[in-house]
Amino acid sequence: METERILLRPWQDSDAETLFKYASDPDVGPHAGWPPHKSVEDSLEIIRTVFNTEGMWAVIWKESGEAIGCVGYLPASASNLKIAEDHAEVGYWIARPYWGKGICTEALLMVIDYCFNEKGFTTLWGDYFPSNPASGRVMEKCGFVDTGEETLCPNLEVGSDCPVRVMKLESSEYRAMSTSALSSRDLIRQNVKLIKK
Repeated sequence: METERILLRPWQDSDAETLFKYASDPDVGPHAGWPPHKSVEDSLEIIRTVFNTEGMWAVIWKESGEAIGCVGYLPASASNLKIAEDHAEVGYWIARPYWGKGICTEALLMVIDYCFNEKGFTTLWGDYFPSNPASGRVMEKCGFVDTGEETLCPNLEVGSDCPVRVMKLESSEYRAMSTSALSSRDLIRQNVKLIKK
C-alpha cells in the first residue's frame, strides 16, 4: 500500500537502526503507550516480536527510504479495548521530524480501507491520551467519532494508569462518507492520491 509520499510495508531487521533513531525520542513512545527504545538491539527485538505480526506496517518515507513510523491494527484478541471478534483497534506513531505533515492521516486511511475492504471488519476502534490531542485529530480526519468514553489500558507499558479517550468508526458510516467532505475515499483520491497497483 502506498501514496505519493509514503509506502506501508512489513518491518525488516534492517530497519532497526532507523527505528532506534526515532523511537529513542522521549517525546514519541510515551504518547503512544510505550517507553523510548534504549538501544538498536532493543529496537531489533521490537521489530522481531511486537512488529512481526499481521496488520503491522512500517511507514516508509519514499524520499529517504527510511522507516519513520508504524501503523496497523490489532484484532480483538490483542486489543487494548474490549471489542467484538469482528472489530479491530488501530494504532500509529510517526517520528517527530515528520509531525504536522498529514503523514499519520495518509497511513491510517490506507489501513482503514484495508481493514474494511480486505479484512471485513465491521467496526474500528482507536484511543489516545487526552494529553496527546493531535492523535485524536488524526482519527477525526479519518472519520472516527468520539464515543465520549474514557477507559484504562492496563497492558500499556507507559500510561496504564492514565485514561484514554475512545474513538470509533463503523464500516457502514465509512461507506456512507462517500458524499461527505470527510470521506476517506475522497481524501485519498484528492489529497493523498493513492497509487493503485
